[in-house]
Amino acid sequence: MPFAPSFPVMLRTEDGVRIDAAHTPSTGSSAGTDLGIVVAHGFTGSWRERSARRIVHVLSRYGGVVAFDFRGHGRSGGETTVGDLEVLDVEAAVRHARVIGYRRVAVVGFSMGAAVAVRHAGLRGGVDAVVAVSGPARWYYRGTRPMRQVHWAIEQPVGRWAARVAKRTRIARGQWDPIPMPPHEAAGLISPVPLLIVHGDADHFFPLDHAHQLYAGAKEPKELWVEPGFGHAESAATPDLIRRIGKWLTTHPS
Repeated sequence: MPFAPSFPVMLRTEDGVRIDAAHTPSTGSSAGTDLGIVVAHGFTGSWRERSARRIVHVLSRYGGVVAFDFRGHGRSGGETTVGDLEVLDVEAAVRHARVIGYRRVAVVGFSMGAAVAVRHAGLRGGVDAVVAVSGPARWYYRGTRPMRQVHWAIEQPVGRWAARVAKRTRIARGQWDPIPMPPHEAAGLISPVPLLIVHGDADHFFPLDHAHQLYAGAKEPKELWVEPGFGHAESAATPDLIRRIGKWLTTHPS
């Protein structure tokens, strides 16, 4: 089955970074035309990858979708700061969704994109619902082998070179200064906007305590879905899970 048609668009952030994006209009007969869904991918990902396009295709049954590449990823400009300035990238996508006519805008983030979605909603606001899938609750986590590999890619010159060559991901050098507010603290600032946290008990990047820490930090309205057998982020998300998220979005806020 072919994916729903998407229309490329170039966005620009408040700090002048060009963001490669695409708008997929709603395809579902029962979807409300007033709902826009912004999809934020994980570290080294892209809206052009098949797994991301599959998610956009499913979500387009429930609303129009704006998907984009974070700074330093794919065809977007700049360098990734791995969760800090990416808040401005989400803001550009949310703003575009409003400009093209969506009255309600929700953000669905995966992994790094989940952390950014939570931080954006808490620090910038202007959204009507947030979904964080497979997201970290705190920074500098190295408790799993995949996360130790991620830190190697971020911190070592050869790691940054490998990410640029293999994944088209350009990583900014140096350390955060100041350290950004962690997601579990930003989650406490989202209310009264509804927050849905989705995490798998088979996540090999971030164990379940990250989801529980995010949930504990958030205020009502909030929900936590612990998904049996679900791994990590876009590559593990089944169409059924994405449909359930889409249905949740159509009723939050009611």
